Amino acid sequence: MVPIVNTSEPSPEREKVDRRRTRQLEWQEARLAMAHEAGSVTPRFAATLGGVEESGKPWLDCVLRAGAGTETFVHCVGDGATWIFHQMELQFGTQARYLVDFFHLSEYLSAAADSCAADSKQVWLRNQQQRLKENHSDQVVDELAGFLEREKPLSGEMPVTACYRYLVNRPGQFDYQGALAAGLPIGSGEIESGHRYVIQARLKIAGAWWKPDNAEKMLALRVLRANQDWEHYWQNRNQKAA
Repeated sequence: MVPIVNTSEPSPEREKVDRRRTRQLEWQEARLAMAHEAGSVTPRFAATLGGVEESGKPWLDCVLRAGAGTETFVHCVGDGATWIFHQMELQFGTQARYLVDFFHLSEYLSAAADSCAADSKQVWLRNQQQRLKENHSDQVVDELAGFLEREKPLSGEMPVTACYRYLVNRPGQFDYQGALAAGLPIGSGEIESGHRYVIQARLKIAGAWWKPDNAEKMLALRVLRANQDWEHYWQNRNQKAA
């Protein structure tokens, strides 16, 4: 989330006071994509501050620049957000398969473990994780079904139900066995760390708030820096100028 200053026209009343104290601040989501060839340690990045529908094309461009072609299989890993899955289908079609980040799913299981096995939480959690790695997500769903909350507690939290729904609402997105056998990642740690050193290291420095246009430009520069792609930047700029 990037800190943004609302640049809408100020009212006459606001003009009479120090605008630094009356500025309207909000947070806008920056979406980062990363791709690299299997086994490579040189990633390509793409990013946007636009909406969900605007995020797919930079992602596709990122994958193409990483070397993908019309016959390339694309292994996608994400946190389970439905918009990511839909953009994957839109941009890559049958060339891609989507895998829910194993560690993100494990957080749901860990929260549910208190209700499912309070006395042996870690043992229960490891058993469910092993089932997932062996592609027995159906067994995990059955395990959770026996502990579903029947009534909503005063706290409002229903961790078992949340985990159960997370699994049943994402069929076909848990082929951890296949990914491990192919030497492909089952976690999205690379993109999580990318957010820190590509975006947050500059756009979330202490005390910094950005106008939308400036944030977009800085985000583009950060991606270029990460990709070491200055030549491509100047070529595009010169083409637009022409």
